Amino acid sequence: MDKNIIKKTMFSLEGMALQSAREKYFDYIANARLDRSEPIENDEQAQAEIASDLSEALDDTLHDHTDKLDKLREVDFGPKSTVTEGAIVRLSGRYFVIAVSTGKFICDGREVMGISTKAPIFEAIEGARAGETVEFNGRKLVIEDVA
Repeated sequence: MDKNIIKKTMFSLEGMALQSAREKYFDYIANARLDRSEPIENDEQAQAEIASDLSEALDDTLHDHTDKLDKLREVDFGPKSTVTEGAIVRLSGRYFVIAVSTGKFICDGREVMGISTKAPIFEAIEGARAGETVEFNGRKLVIEDVA
């Protein structure tokens, strides 16, 4: 698998997620504003407060996507011989990129998922080499390939 394509794909997916979150954030902010030139009813006040709370939650999402984009810029995607940040790992038939957490995505015709170095599974596989067996949640997993 071409790491440059994977990195570009991850950037693209995070960029789209950031844009979507940004649009939702601005929609909620617009709905949270009350027209102070007219009397405000209790129902309108309650809806505005809910919209305000949601916009704060979306603000956290915006920061999460921004942080992931920053992290992707920092990660060294060069060749790896052990499981470390920037590695692509085939683990029991599944492909993982050690960088930032993502949902599953298709790249180079393969299903891939990003995991961060903070993910519990990373602790179990960190430092392992191709051919080694690791244990995670009571299951033995084979590190089939590291690139």
